[in-house]
Amino acid sequence: MTESPQQNRPDSPGAPSRGDDGRQNQLTKRGGGAPATRGRTTIADGVVEKIAGMAARDVVGVHTMGSGLSRTFGAVRDRVPGGKSVTRGVKAEVGESQTALDLEIVVDYGVAISEVARDVRENVIAAVERMTGLEVVEVNIAVSDVKLPDEDDDEDESESRVQ
Repeated sequence: MTESPQQNRPDSPGAPSRGDDGRQNQLTKRGGGAPATRGRTTIADGVVEKIAGMAARDVVGVHTMGSGLSRTFGAVRDRVPGGKSVTRGVKAEVGESQTALDLEIVVDYGVAISEVARDVRENVIAAVERMTGLEVVEVNIAVSDVKLPDEDDDEDESESRVQ
């Protein structure tokens, strides 16, 4: 009598694997699929905001992030140890698989604002999608100011007053 190659053999696909003592292997008995599909990962809005803030600041032509008021509060916050905020000027809404971002930037005088905005959008989308796996559905950019060459920097001025 010939035996079928996959008939109740422990090494056949779909058959429970058994140890030397005949017990079913715990790895095949437990779980419901690949380990990567078990459980859920949630990403906080602040995480996406930090990634987007860093990516936006890397673009040539972006002087700083945020409006004048948020930069003033940010300069005070930056003096507190551990208070430096890379999320200034960034707001994120994060869902289960998608995110939307609003950025407020100050550009350097002389740069093409539309090109800087395009470069910021591309850099932010690439960084957020690569690091989080979330789909970035939109990146809205508000240019709140232009840094003129002869203007004092608000942050530099506040740092040089008292130390």
